[in-house]
Amino acid sequence: MALITLRRNFCHLSDFRIQGALTALKNHPINHVHKVAREHLHPWFCSVQSEPFRIQFHHACCKTFHSQNGNELHLVGEPAFSQGQDWNRLEQNLENENEQIFYRRLNEFTSSEEVLSFVSTLETLTDAMAAGALRRICEVEKKGGDQQLPKEILESSVFRALCFRFGREPSQLSDSTLVTTLQALILLHVDTQSSLILNLVAECQNRLKRGGLHVHDLCVLGDCLIRLQGPECVTLELIICQLQGEKLEAYTPEDIVALYRILQACAEKVDQHQTFLNMINSYSLSIVSYLSPKSISQLLTALVVLDQTQALPLVIKLGKYVVRHIPRFSNEELRKVIEAFIYFGHNDRFFIQALEQHITVFCLTLDAEVVSKVMEYCSRKLILSKPILNAVAETFVCQSEKLSLSQISELIEPFGKLNYLPPNAPALFRKLEHVLFTQFNYFPPKTLLRLLHSCSLIECHPVNFMEKIFSPFFLQKLQGEESHLDRLSMAQLTQLYLTSVLECPFYKGPKLLPKYQVKSFLTPCCSLETPVDFQLYKSVMIGLIDLLGARSYFASKVLTPYCYMIDVEIKLDEEGFVLPYTVDEDIHKRVALCIDGPKRFCSNSKHLLGREAIKQRHLRLLGYQVVQVPYHEMEVLRSRQELVEYLQRKLFPENSTIHW
Repeated sequence: MALITLRRNFCHLSDFRIQGALTALKNHPINHVHKVAREHLHPWFCSVQSEPFRIQFHHACCKTFHSQNGNELHLVGEPAFSQGQDWNRLEQNLENENEQIFYRRLNEFTSSEEVLSFVSTLETLTDAMAAGALRRICEVEKKGGDQQLPKEILESSVFRALCFRFGREPSQLSDSTLVTTLQALILLHVDTQSSLILNLVAECQNRLKRGGLHVHDLCVLGDCLIRLQGPECVTLELIICQLQGEKLEAYTPEDIVALYRILQACAEKVDQHQTFLNMINSYSLSIVSYLSPKSISQLLTALVVLDQTQALPLVIKLGKYVVRHIPRFSNEELRKVIEAFIYFGHNDRFFIQALEQHITVFCLTLDAEVVSKVMEYCSRKLILSKPILNAVAETFVCQSEKLSLSQISELIEPFGKLNYLPPNAPALFRKLEHVLFTQFNYFPPKTLLRLLHSCSLIECHPVNFMEKIFSPFFLQKLQGEESHLDRLSMAQLTQLYLTSVLECPFYKGPKLLPKYQVKSFLTPCCSLETPVDFQLYKSVMIGLIDLLGARSYFASKVLTPYCYMIDVEIKLDEEGFVLPYTVDEDIHKRVALCIDGPKRFCSNSKHLLGREAIKQRHLRLLGYQVVQVPYHEMEVLRSRQELVEYLQRKLFPENSTIHW
């Protein structure tokens, strides 16, 4: 690669410029222009290869710089002509077309080398075009990840010449060129303490204090200062103040997203800007359709950081467009989108369908963090998505060695919570057992307990590990430095112990000490049961009184000796007579009526959650006749008489007589 070298005497001839790049760009295709330029300048390249490179750029005053074999660039010439000298209407039209072709060609390049090679063939380059070249280098480099420019690019004579021209006289740059250049250099990880960056920042701050920067320039500058100086940058307040004085109609969609990011950096002062934020939230509804996937992800993240729970209409509208863009999100962007939906509690069946299609196709290639976040979303929203769960189960079997211990737990726990066994359950739990055998001591104690407890919910009992988790050594690790074990861990241990007694009678290992057992699984803060739905409970009470004849024939919310809370208990004697609930003798059968409201099922389904399934399973093993009264069966009843007949069919066999 060589720089076009313009002899000093030619630099003073305006007719040379017109007959050179501008005229050629006017009359010939771009490839031909390059060919003509090389033919005209070929003798110069041949004659100066051993001499210092020279490069001419045109801005407010056109100067010639040369590099001593790639070392620091030095000024070697005075202005060849001043701005406006020898210009006419024809030349302006030619230059406009020149820039249009330049930007069109620039966007075709896919590597920094191509951009720099293209720049090196140009005779003249305006400040805006030079800034555009840096911006394009930034764009192509960012596709490869957020990393520093390769050394060969940083040391390239063309790249250094581009940087030098901006650092030499930043006061001569337009506002847009100034902030665009600063942004590109920051994103390219150019040394932030270099004189180049410091000069550009100083010039930006001077113009900011004078006022008059355009909305877009203010937004770009704010983003640059956050990257350079962090959220504690005092200049951000001045930028926000000036942005508040602008009409929202002056903002482009990209400016709106940048504004959210600036406010996000000042999240601790969100109360001071809430009125402004309310205006932006309302206005943003009109620009959602114009946002790119990256912008949607950034906007949702900002709404989370700024705790804009009152902006649910905006979140819902963003959710509709997320559905369209799911295949186009990067792993990181998709993860942030799902995090935002978890935070705001957003649940959209179209989003789930799109997510299912994406996960089933790309699950093996997605980052583990994304898959974990998808499972967390399904778990938090109680979404029983069989396509997602099946795909994740296959991924775990194939790639468990790539997962961290916390990720393993995050992938497996939702199966227990949602009470679902995938088709490959035997392979899944063989693989999990292998992981537990090899890495048992490396799991954080509470993570391990949650994982084993979730397995027991779906009857995949961790018998081989019960001896270890009931041991004093593990219980001490579980307690840590606290004075006592937390309530949730004790409840999980108690339910695991109850499981070992009821469902694994062959287990002969150590028992759980009484001091680690709870009396009830139903507690306000960390319950292993779901409280009864009050409205559904009242309806059943009315029907039972009509059916049995009196309120005294059934008990409500009965705590059993086995920690479970029964919604309604009915006692029967040996002949099938219903006994008053106060009677404790001659009880032949106990009926446990489970009044299951919507919260005891997976979202929008008739599938019981794992904690409710294990409760009913254990009650049966304890000798109760479990009668389930689900909300979806109650909803179809239209009269009190239908309710009584429904409860009669549920509580008593068809051929038995009702007694009370």
